[in-house]
Amino acid sequence: MKTILITNDDGFESAGLLALIKVLKPLARIITVAPASEKSACSHSVTLHEPLKLVEVSKDFYKLVDGTPSDCIYVSKTAIFTDFQPDLVVSGINRGSNMGEDITYSGTVAGAMEGVLQGIPSISISQVLDETNRKNVNYDLASAYIYKLVKMIFLNGFPLGDREILNINVPPKGKVDEVEITYAGYRIYGNDTHIYSSPRGEKLYWLGLHPLEWKKRGGQKSYSDFDAVFDNKISVTPIKLDLTAYEKIEALKNWI
Repeated sequence: MKTILITNDDGFESAGLLALIKVLKPLARIITVAPASEKSACSHSVTLHEPLKLVEVSKDFYKLVDGTPSDCIYVSKTAIFTDFQPDLVVSGINRGSNMGEDITYSGTVAGAMEGVLQGIPSISISQVLDETNRKNVNYDLASAYIYKLVKMIFLNGFPLGDREILNINVPPKGKVDEVEITYAGYRIYGNDTHIYSSPRGEKLYWLGLHPLEWKKRGGQKSYSDFDAVFDNKISVTPIKLDLTAYEKIEALKNWI
């Protein structure tokens, strides 16, 4: 039997995580190691200056107290996978999108990144929210697609190379067979920092949410992840951990 290691950044009780476990159970043994509390936007951080506590919630289901998604994958290699390695890491289903440069902030994507660093084929999957109804998130389409994709991977093998992940973003409405292979779009950022005062007169800063805005990258003719999702199509983006701007190396040598 295949084994899938699942993590997320929304915490071990999140609806998206539980939906992911449920839908993949017919395909493999599911072992879940998820943060004990929400770790959204923690990026690829690992905990170096304090110990972490792994708590068994139920059979094959663990929460990592104070741990990040990257910690969950890292610690599981020592705490759980001592005699064998999982066949696949799936991180999600995230509540909200992880498109464009948001992938650099995402704890969900980082869980998959840590997976490939540990030598395990890895996927991150996110459910884009309906901006008119952010509270009632439906994970049915994301569940149906990840089931289809994982089944395909187990039949045909993982389609990418070393240190490359699949980053999936699912629109609020769409069909499981309407899929686009995309590049990571050009996210437009603002600044929505709110200033408050504490009862002691200290200034406090609370970061707000940016609207989901983007533009075309220069020279790109294919779909971006934003284009796909806003056309009600599932976006599948191959992501590599090598961030080197190879096309700039010679120009930089000349500049230096």
